[in-house]
Amino acid sequence: MIDFSRDLKVLSCFILFQAFIFNGLSQGIRGLVTSEAGEPLAYATVFARNLNDGIPTNQDGRFEWKLPPGNYDIIVQYLGYQSKLQAVEVKDSWVDLDVRLEMQTFALQEVEVKGDQEDPALTVMRKAIAKAKFHRLQVQEYSMMVYIKGTGELTNAPFFLKKKLKEEGVGLNEAYTSESVSKIHFKQPAEITETVISIRSSGENNQTSPAPYIGASFYDEQINGVVSPLSRSAFAYYRFRLAGNFFENGVMVNKIRVIPRSKGEKVFDGYIYIIEDLWAIHSLNLNTSLMGFDIGVTQQYAPVEENIWMPLTHTYTFGGTFFGFAGEYQYLASTRDYQITLNPDLLVDTRILDEKVEEIPDHLPEVTKSADPIEQLAAADQMSRKDFRKMVNAYEKESLKEREQAEVLSERNYTVDSMATKRDLVYWDSIRPVQLTAKEIQGYRRDDSLAVVEAARESDVDSVAQKAKRKFQPLDFLTGGDYSFGKGRSAGFHSNWTNLSFNTVEGFKIGFSGYYRAEKNTKMADSVTNHLRSWNFRPAFRYGFASRKPYGMLHIRRSVTKGRPGHTWGIEGGKYLFQYNGEDPINEQVNALYSLFFRQNYMKLYEQTFTRLYLAHRITDAFTYRVNFRYEDRVNLENNSDYSFYNKPERRYTSNRPMNQEAGNEAFAPNEAVLVSAAIEWRPGLKYRIRNGRKFPLMETAPLVKFNYNKNFSGAGKFDHLELGLEHALNFGVSGKLDVNVQTGTFLNHSQVYFMDFKHFGGNRTIFSNMGAASNYRFLDYYQYSTAGPYFSSIMHYQFRKFLFTQLPVLRFSGIRENLFFNYLKTQNAPHYWELGYSLDNLYRIFRVEIGAGFENGKYKKGGIRFGIATFIQVNVGE
Repeated sequence: MIDFSRDLKVLSCFILFQAFIFNGLSQGIRGLVTSEAGEPLAYATVFARNLNDGIPTNQDGRFEWKLPPGNYDIIVQYLGYQSKLQAVEVKDSWVDLDVRLEMQTFALQEVEVKGDQEDPALTVMRKAIAKAKFHRLQVQEYSMMVYIKGTGELTNAPFFLKKKLKEEGVGLNEAYTSESVSKIHFKQPAEITETVISIRSSGENNQTSPAPYIGASFYDEQINGVVSPLSRSAFAYYRFRLAGNFFENGVMVNKIRVIPRSKGEKVFDGYIYIIEDLWAIHSLNLNTSLMGFDIGVTQQYAPVEENIWMPLTHTYTFGGTFFGFAGEYQYLASTRDYQITLNPDLLVDTRILDEKVEEIPDHLPEVTKSADPIEQLAAADQMSRKDFRKMVNAYEKESLKEREQAEVLSERNYTVDSMATKRDLVYWDSIRPVQLTAKEIQGYRRDDSLAVVEAARESDVDSVAQKAKRKFQPLDFLTGGDYSFGKGRSAGFHSNWTNLSFNTVEGFKIGFSGYYRAEKNTKMADSVTNHLRSWNFRPAFRYGFASRKPYGMLHIRRSVTKGRPGHTWGIEGGKYLFQYNGEDPINEQVNALYSLFFRQNYMKLYEQTFTRLYLAHRITDAFTYRVNFRYEDRVNLENNSDYSFYNKPERRYTSNRPMNQEAGNEAFAPNEAVLVSAAIEWRPGLKYRIRNGRKFPLMETAPLVKFNYNKNFSGAGKFDHLELGLEHALNFGVSGKLDVNVQTGTFLNHSQVYFMDFKHFGGNRTIFSNMGAASNYRFLDYYQYSTAGPYFSSIMHYQFRKFLFTQLPVLRFSGIRENLFFNYLKTQNAPHYWELGYSLDNLYRIFRVEIGAGFENGKYKKGGIRFGIATFIQVNVGE
C-alpha cells in the first residue's frame, strides 16, 4: 500500500529544495525548436535519454529546463520531423540550445497495391491490434508527475453581447489559462489516485484535473466514445495505408494513415506511428469531432523502460461555434518521473505472426482453453496473432474473476493539497516544464488585477450581505425563494409562476406550493458515507375562478439515507384535482396554450379527497421496493368555462369526461377506493464507479426491470392489477443506440373498474414531443386506448450514426443524428395501434424534429410533426 501523504510531504520538500537551489543557481538548458523554414514547433519533446525524462516546448517552440550540473544526451523530436540527438554539458549557467529539425525522410513514400496484394499497413495494424491489450496490461501499476495547462480564447460572440462581456472582463482573442501539477498513481485494472499539488488559474480558481485527459489509453477499445484505431473492430471503421517508415534511435517506426470509412463523429482521422516488432505506439496525431466541435489529439511516447513506451506529451485541441459564440481551447499535459511496476505474468517476448500473410510453423504447440494462458504464452517464442490475442483475453478474464469487487469498473481517488492554490510565482517558475507565452502572461496579469479589485469590493460591500439572512421579496411567491434559519432548518416557495394557467374545469387558476425542511447531515465512521436525515413539509393550494373552488393538500415526508441506501416514508392528504392519468401526460401550460389559442382542451381532471401512506426503501442501487396505502373519494367534474381567444363556431370544447371505448357511464360514477400497491425495481448486473471511496451506479450498464401490483379492496370496484415492465438502452458500439420501453399487464378479479384506475398510456395530441427517447407515444390519444383488461405496450427508438442525410459528412460533423421510432400498443378491446416515425436530432445541439404517423390495424389514423428537446439532454425531476 502506497502512503501518498508521506510521499506528498517528501515530494513537497524536494520541490521547495529544488526551487531554492535552481533559482539560486539558474542553470539548465533553454532554447528554441524550429523547422528548416524557421517556423517554431509547438509542443516538441525535449527528452534527456540518460534521465528517461523530458519536457515539451511551448506554443512558440521555446523551452527552459532547469537541470543540475552534469552531462546529458538530449533528444529533440517532433511528429513528421527527424529527431536530433545532442550531447550537452550543464555547468553553473544556462546552456543555449537552439535546434532546427529536418523533415522526416521515409523509406517508403507510397505503396502501390496491385492485384491480390494488400497494403503492408494491414499486417502492421493486425499485429498492433493483437498486442494492444497486452501493452495495456503489461504495466501493473505506475506513478508519475503531471503538469497540465489549458489555454482558451473566445474568438467571437453575438454582437449584442460583446459589450456585456467586456463589462464582465471577458475579452475576445485573449488568453484564459489554467495550470496544475499533480501526482497520479494508476493500478490495474482502472484505479487512479490523484493528488493535486498546485493549481493556478486566470479567471476563476477552478480545480483543473489532468486525469480525464491523460487517463484514456489508445490501447482501449474506445477513447471517450470514439473507436480506437487499435480496437478489435477497427477494420470495420477504418482503412489503413502505410505512408512510410523510418529508423529512430535504434527502432523502426511505421507511419500508418488512419482513414475512416465514413467520416464524422466517433471515428478518428490522421496518423498513428507503430514500432516494428514491438507493435507498440510510438506517437499519434488524430482528429475527430463531437457535436460539431473539432477535436485534435497528439501524443508523443518515449521508452521509460526497456520495450515499455509511455506517453510523454499530450496535446488536445477543441474548437467550434455555438449560437454565435466561437472559441478554441488547448490542453497540454506533460508527464514526468514515471515509476513503473511491470506485471510479472506478462514478462514474455512472443513474436507475433500474421496468419493471413505469414506461414505458421507446424511445430508450434496447440493453444487450448483448458491450459493456463500465461504458461502457454511463456512456452511459445512465436504465436499467431489470433492465438496471442485469445491468450491475453483469457488471462484478463481470469484476473477479473479474482477481483473482490468485480462490479466496479473504475475507481478514482482525488485530493487537493491544502497549499495547492497558495503557491507563489517562484514555485511556479521552478516547476513549470513549459514556458508561458507572452499572451498567457498577459492574461494572468489581467485576471490577477481583476481578482484584486473584485476581492476588495466583496470584502468591503458583500461580506456583510453574505452573512445576512435572505429577506422576503414580493416576487419570491412567483419565482421561488429560500430562507435559512440555521441548524439545517429552511423554508421557502417553489417556482409558482407555472401554477398560473387555464383549463376548462377551473377556468383561469392560480396555484401555490412551498416547503419547510429540517435536516441533519453527519459523517459516518468511514468518513466517506453521509448519514442524512430530513423532515419535509410541503403544502399546496389551487383556486379556479370559474369553478370558484379552492383545493389544498399537505405532504409530510421523512427521509433517511446512509450513503446510497436509504428509505423514505410519508403521509399526504387533502382535497385536490388530478389528471385521470396519474403520470400527467399533458403539461399544464401546454394545455392552457391549446385551450386559449386553439380551443382544444386535452387535460381531463377529476376531484379527489384522499389520504396516502407510503414507504420507499432503496436497499441497493440495483434493488428498490415501494409500498402505498391509499383511501380515495373520487368525483368526476364538468367544464365550468367556455373561454378562449379562438371563437370560431366550428370548434367546441370537448367534455371533461374522456372518450374511451371500454368505459361506460358506470366507470365515471362517484366512488370510494381503498387501495394497496407495491412496486419493485431491479437492475440485474449493475456496474459501479468509485470516487473518493463512494460508490456511484452506472445505470446505463443494466436494464431496469419493474413489477407493479395494485389492489382495490372496496365495494364494486375491487380488482387486482399486475404489470411487468422493462426499460433499457442498448449501445451497438458507435453504430447506434436502441432505447426500449416495454410493458405488459392485466386486471384480475374485477367486475367494475373505475376510469381513474384504468391502465393509461402516455399519449400526445400536441406538436410538442415529450422528454425522453422512449417515454411516450407521439400521436396516441390520451385516453382512447385506456383499458381495464390485458395489454402490451412497446416503445422503441433507434439512433443512427449514419443513415440518410447523415451519409453526407458535413451533416455528421455538425452533430446531427437521425432516429427511427416504432411504437406498438394492443389491448383486449382495441385494434392494433402502431406508430412509425423519423426524426432529426441535436439540431443546433438542442432541438429535435420528428415526423411520423399512427395506424390502427394498418389504416392511417393520424400523424404530423413533433418538436422536442434533443435526446442526449437528460432532465431528472425529483420529488
